[in-house]
Amino acid sequence: MYKIAVLGDRDSVLGFKALGLDVVFADDPDEARHTLHRLAKEDYAVIYITEQLAQRISADVDRYKDAVTPAVILIPGKSGSLGLGQAALQSAVERAVGADIS
Repeated sequence: MYKIAVLGDRDSVLGFKALGLDVVFADDPDEARHTLHRLAKEDYAVIYITEQLAQRISADVDRYKDAVTPAVILIPGKSGSLGLGQAALQSAVERAVGADIS
């Protein structure tokens, strides 16, 4: 059975534990890279990662952009949205549809 994980700083992701998601804390880029790749190798179908952390490991996040699993989805962190999640979603829609629909 596939699982869902949330990766980011403690303050941003701790609340997701109440929803039954697996919560993994990472503050520095090296730890985040290692954790992201470990989760991808395990049975995680969806990995939510805070935009602030994803920005610091963007090459590693991009590695999973076209993969079926895991789906790496950017979410705002405690300091708010950087717009990266929305841009990634729009890019995915453009690739799927073949045109900019906004």
